[in-house]
Amino acid sequence: MEKFDPRVDAYIAKSPDYAKPILDHLRQLVHKTAPHIIETMKWSSPFFDYKGPVCQMAAFKQHCGFGFWKQTLLNDPAKALKIEEGVAGSIGKISSLADLPPDDILADLILQAVQLNEGGEVVPKKVAAPKAEIEMPEDFGSLLAGNSAAMMVYEKFSPSAKREYLQWITEAKSEDTRKKRMDQAVEWIAEGKTRNWKYK
Repeated sequence: MEKFDPRVDAYIAKSPDYAKPILDHLRQLVHKTAPHIIETMKWSSPFFDYKGPVCQMAAFKQHCGFGFWKQTLLNDPAKALKIEEGVAGSIGKISSLADLPPDDILADLILQAVQLNEGGEVVPKKVAAPKAEIEMPEDFGSLLAGNSAAMMVYEKFSPSAKREYLQWITEAKSEDTRKKRMDQAVEWIAEGKTRNWKYK
């Protein structure tokens, strides 16, 4: 497989003028540091792969991004990584070559990223915080209790299916809307339908 991908050449050629020397420099540095890396395109951006994604780069209107796929596992004593919310990449916004960390520091991070893939290291998945429980509103509980078919179905619903109905009811902006939603909910539940049954 070719190490250089003509699609990356085309990507750089179409990039804004300020970005071309940055992208060229990063590309050459990646290949010089890890000659066995292969270029490809994913999500319309250049990626550098070796046994999986190692790093990637992208050009935007006013800045470039350069990111490591497993950035949270990298050892960064030089504090080159600037992981910011809403910024694509691992080293902040790059508007000129002067915004890049020194080549030796970047090369060290590239080699670390290659070794992580070589060793099959996996980034631990974030565990989502459990959603706060929604209390059963008294009026809806009474309405459900008055319809044995709906009550029987509701009790068999998963916690998330119950939550969808409770959230829909408690988020009503007016008392009139709330009452309509409660009546509709009891009707659907009695038919064995979850809140979003139309979309399933």
